[in-house]
Amino acid sequence: MSHRLLSIDGGGVRGVVALEVLARIEQLLRDETGDADLVLGDWFDYVGGTSTGAIIAGGVALGLPVSRIQRLYHENMRSIFTRAGLLGLVRARYDEVGIETVLRREFGEDRTLGSADLRCLLLLGLRNTSTGSPWPVSSNPAGRYNQGERSNLELPLWQLVRASAAAPTFFVPEEVDVGGQTFVFSDGAVTTLNNPALQLVLMATLPAYRLNWPTGRDELLLVSVGTGTSEQVQVDLRADDLNLLDYATAVPEALIHSAAVQNDYLCRVLGECRSGPVLDTELGDLVGGAGLLPEPLFSYVRYDAETHPASLASLGVTHLSAEHLDRIDGVDYLDEMREFGRAVARSVDRTHFVGFLGRG
Repeated sequence: MSHRLLSIDGGGVRGVVALEVLARIEQLLRDETGDADLVLGDWFDYVGGTSTGAIIAGGVALGLPVSRIQRLYHENMRSIFTRAGLLGLVRARYDEVGIETVLRREFGEDRTLGSADLRCLLLLGLRNTSTGSPWPVSSNPAGRYNQGERSNLELPLWQLVRASAAAPTFFVPEEVDVGGQTFVFSDGAVTTLNNPALQLVLMATLPAYRLNWPTGRDELLLVSVGTGTSEQVQVDLRADDLNLLDYATAVPEALIHSAAVQNDYLCRVLGECRSGPVLDTELGDLVGGAGLLPEPLFSYVRYDAETHPASLASLGVTHLSAEHLDRIDGVDYLDEMREFGRAVARSVDRTHFVGFLGRG
């Protein structure tokens, strides 16, 4: 039996971009299957997300229609991004009470990672700040750390999502009791998990993760959804223009961007890319069997777009501001981000899902 995977990038309020793409996918699948009530959590077998992608992935896994998750974002982003008081600003820009209140309400105080009402498997990308390592946490019941007492499956779902979304400088980290030991967690976006697509494939197929789903272009479909890629070109930049503060502020974002691009690149190389934006002028888009392996490990689709002027022109939305679209806390620009997302969503096509449409 074939399997379907869905991966959702991090990106703060830019999650609304990914939601427009997901809404288009959900509608396409409803049209194809004839099931007007189909939700992504019943069609995909495994969904993964990091940061804002973790919030969306959690909602998908719970069987929420995309419209319900969109409403969550529309109604709660301003309360989530509530400026911290003067004393709180020493710790983070935004008060954690807002995001914690929303996540507790939406995911429930008592629901755990292993709750029976999750419609599909769920992967959340976290960073364990205590150990300095990426922590992909999965609801796979066969997983090594999901066995016996103090299993990860007993951890509160809302708290894991909160930890995944604890973007450094934006929100304070989250302390989670794991197996009797308290660890400090922060946003998985500051690891290679900001784009969790490749990790999702590995956790579905590697024997060590105990799922052992078969690989192959006809066996595994990976759909990866981004939140808009920022690429700021500084044509007049000179070496003397940079100082220590510039590096301190620019390096983390640069590494997050580079890791996300590299994960996309590796997915196209190891899988068979059915659709995706151009990677660069040398590689092109690697669509149509231009990868490395004679027998690809999976079929792959990537939905995303850059926010620079040339990309906005190709999408027909030159009136949108790249500066606004790049703001992960840009609650004042949600309408622009939604319009950008709808433009990206126009690339969704039924041919991307051929061979995997039969099972509703």
